[in-house]
Amino acid sequence: MSGKPENLLIIISDEHRKDAMGCAGHPIVKTPNLDALAARGTLYENAYTPSPMCVPTRAALACGDHVHRIGHWDSATPYDGKRRSWMKQLREQGVDVTSIGKLHFRSDDDDNGFTEEILPMHVVGGVGWAIGLLREDPPDYDAAAELAKDVGVGNSTYTDYDLAITEATESWLTERRNDDQPWAAFVSLVSPHYPLTTPREYFEQYDPAHMDMPVAHQENLRPDHSELRNVAGFFDYDRYFDEQKIREAKAAYYGLTSFMDNCVGRILAALEANNLSEDTVVVYVSDHGDMMGDQGFWTKQVMYEASAGIPMIAAGPGIPRGHRVKTGTSLLDIAATAMDVCGGEHDQHSRNLPGISLRQIANQADDRDRTIFSEYHDGGSTTGTFMIRWQDWKYVHYVGHEPQLFDLEADPQELNNLAASGADQRIAAALWEGKRRLREICDPEVENARCFTDQKRRIEELGGREACINAYVFNHTPTPDEQRKMRSSN
Repeated sequence: MSGKPENLLIIISDEHRKDAMGCAGHPIVKTPNLDALAARGTLYENAYTPSPMCVPTRAALACGDHVHRIGHWDSATPYDGKRRSWMKQLREQGVDVTSIGKLHFRSDDDDNGFTEEILPMHVVGGVGWAIGLLREDPPDYDAAAELAKDVGVGNSTYTDYDLAITEATESWLTERRNDDQPWAAFVSLVSPHYPLTTPREYFEQYDPAHMDMPVAHQENLRPDHSELRNVAGFFDYDRYFDEQKIREAKAAYYGLTSFMDNCVGRILAALEANNLSEDTVVVYVSDHGDMMGDQGFWTKQVMYEASAGIPMIAAGPGIPRGHRVKTGTSLLDIAATAMDVCGGEHDQHSRNLPGISLRQIANQADDRDRTIFSEYHDGGSTTGTFMIRWQDWKYVHYVGHEPQLFDLEADPQELNNLAASGADQRIAAALWEGKRRLREICDPEVENARCFTDQKRRIEELGGREACINAYVFNHTPTPDEQRKMRSSN
């Protein structure tokens, strides 16, 4: 370290599943830049999203708190700057906190806490995806066909946007070259989020004929669970995929992952070229994963590892090199990490948040007993879903439905729901412990009811059911350029 104040560079991708990295042991996908970052830092093996959906997760990340506690339940209740964010807290203490790229908050007219927002992507019309509010009587989700339809070779508005974000970040880091003031940058890429349209040079790195097939994709192996059938029935992506289309989709997803990795590499090269690496803690994460056909699901929304698990790497001052951590971690730890790295002083609010600095976690013995929590209250679900992870156990609570319990050490692909085997003493004890840990965090029945009350109010604010169906229809959020065109044409 040079003795200058420490900086923080957060690079967050979108929809990057935790196993899709060379450093995570994936046999196919190529991520040389993320692998190199992990080699000079720490890989967190058991990291999770606070909610397997973009908008609520990004609100929780900003606030450093659970979704049910901040009330940003879903994709039509985006962060609006009213609740205190770690960005605002650092900015008030003299730290330059800049965002570059996707935020998925309500609007840049709100004070989201940043000193500056460069190329921000916010939700459509300050509202977002309103169809997901209609959980009690969901309409048909016709946009599901687009996922398979978009698989192929070429540039998309998302890959173009990522290149613009990367170039803007390179320029921003060059401007910080001789800056003695501490800074925090939140750089948010959108790849490998669908559309699964991939620049040719990256798609051609992967032969569809040699792709791995999804876990438990066969009909007879899929989970027999009442609420998961509801989610799969709404997001019926899978019926548009035959085996060849699955292989092409996998090649496209891995290609987008390598494209994203190249963007990360360019950003890290700019950090090094401007003599900033020595004084900067770099954190790489994604907002959630992607099922990519596993268990018959595509995209996210469920609590399986490929959806609720995320990649997480940290490197830089005070971060052990070549290290792996088994302690459970969460995107809620980002707020505590930012305060730690940037020297922020905690107030009464931030002291009561659940997160722990990732640097602190990396320098302590593994605590596999730490409880990690995730929840889902968005489109396709008919009830609240709450996940608890500790040791080798994952407990998933569905209000009004049977739970799931997985032993991830014995069953890493989550094929065997042990919850129906409660007569076994060990399993019965794990079920009891999962419920106990859940109720230490929240009462799921109370929070589920409160969520539905809030969502009914939100539906009325937006003009009722038909307005939610007809006014806010899209499969993925348009880029800032696309949203400007939409506004100018109205």
